[in-house]
Amino acid sequence: MRINHNISALNAWRSMSETQYSMSKTLEKLSSGLRINRAGDDAAGLAISEKMRGQIRGLNMAIKNAQDAISLIQTAEGALTEVHAILQRMRELAVQASTDTNTNVDRAQIQAELDQLREEIDRIARVTEFNTKKLLDGKLEGFRWNPDAKVVTGGNIDVKLSAVSSAATEGTYVIEVGQFSSVVTAQIQVRIVHIDSTGAIASTAIVSIGAGSYEMNGITFTWTTGQFDIDQFGGALPQEAVIDSAVVRVEGRYTANNQLVFQIGANEGHNMIAGIDDMSAAALGLSTSTLKVVGDTEVEAQGNAERTIMVVDAAIHKVSTARAQLGAIQNRLEHTISNLGVAAENLTAAESRIRDADMAKEMMEFTKLQILMQSSMAMLAQANVQPQAVLQLMR
Repeated sequence: MRINHNISALNAWRSMSETQYSMSKTLEKLSSGLRINRAGDDAAGLAISEKMRGQIRGLNMAIKNAQDAISLIQTAEGALTEVHAILQRMRELAVQASTDTNTNVDRAQIQAELDQLREEIDRIARVTEFNTKKLLDGKLEGFRWNPDAKVVTGGNIDVKLSAVSSAATEGTYVIEVGQFSSVVTAQIQVRIVHIDSTGAIASTAIVSIGAGSYEMNGITFTWTTGQFDIDQFGGALPQEAVIDSAVVRVEGRYTANNQLVFQIGANEGHNMIAGIDDMSAAALGLSTSTLKVVGDTEVEAQGNAERTIMVVDAAIHKVSTARAQLGAIQNRLEHTISNLGVAAENLTAAESRIRDADMAKEMMEFTKLQILMQSSMAMLAQANVQPQAVLQLMR
């Protein structure tokens, strides 16, 4: 029997110390709810879960970004709703001014309201903003190229765009059928009026009607004559009258250089590009020279009013197109939010499986360690009693 080294007590103390250390780690997991509280718990698991946490927080912020983008789109679209209402009133006034039951005085009163409505469109385009960012003043339009042309209003005249070059000039092209020159009195002519992006009349071309083509500003217009009443223009060939006009809108397509970039993902490059057209009166083709229902003569006044109808029609089309594009972007963003939510949920579940503690398992481990701790203390007490047996030999 030895008393200098109580090996049994040392064994019991060592086992109790290990149990106490394991119990402290289990208590930490139970109190934090995490399986990994420090790198030493699971080095690889910590690195993987931290990367996942970055992705999860990025996805959640991307959802907020997309929601803010929807708010921006709704702000712009709400303003364009009122612009649409103003344009409809303008068209109504132009139709009213187109009939010769009005005098020039009447048309002057109509013109006064048209001017005020045009100013209101300019004001809306100037003041509409989101988070101090102007939305409708053209600064978010971005760089454009590869112009696209489409007939936005038309009647019985067959207008086709057989070619649009990359150098085509943007703007509104009003095609009118009538007698615009007294040089040739026995022919119907076609007048093409180009309204540029500032709303001013940039150029006018008059050609004799016929089955053929005419090139203007990089755009080739092709038409067929159909049956026209040449007689009403002083000719001698009575035919059934089918006379109408058309408006062609030429606009560029957006590229990736637009100024609205919505970050809708957790990583670099996870974004979408959007642009908002200039919605000022000039950009809509509504200048003082085009939005005009009065003139020097009665004929010019009525003709101006009819042209105003076509110009406003083209403006309505542009606003409708812009609202449709904004609506499409909003729908896309709503789907994006749903997708981001699913991705964040699945990634959170994966991170939880790596990082979170199984509370039932840890509680089971804690109970086991608690029993071992009590047993170790009891055995240590017994081991400390054993050396006292030596005293019996000294009696």
